[in-house]
Amino acid sequence: MQITANPAHQTVLTTFDVTPGTCQDLMDELQAAYADFIRLQPGFVGAALHVNDAQTRIANYSQWQRREDFQAMLRSDEMRDRNRRINALCRSFEPVMIDVMAVFAPPA
Repeated sequence: MQITANPAHQTVLTTFDVTPGTCQDLMDELQAAYADFIRLQPGFVGAALHVNDAQTRIANYSQWQRREDFQAMLRSDEMRDRNRRINALCRSFEPVMIDVMAVFAPPA
């Protein structure tokens, strides 16, 4: 996945507040959601999952062709069921729609 500052894409940054005891369970649930459902949805561009070293925070970065594509995925019955399971494994989670303003790379 390459991060791009494409104004046509919808970028979503989601953070999950977890405990070390639930971190891997939630990561497994998120990986299954992406492998089996999310990546197959119309408009999906790419995603990455990150976890901090204390296993108290998971961050999810995803890009979609359009905001409506992301919203349609969230409103699907499949994702609503998955989000109930995800919610049970974390203290809170918050998806935030953001715009990529700048991208940096090492010199060529």
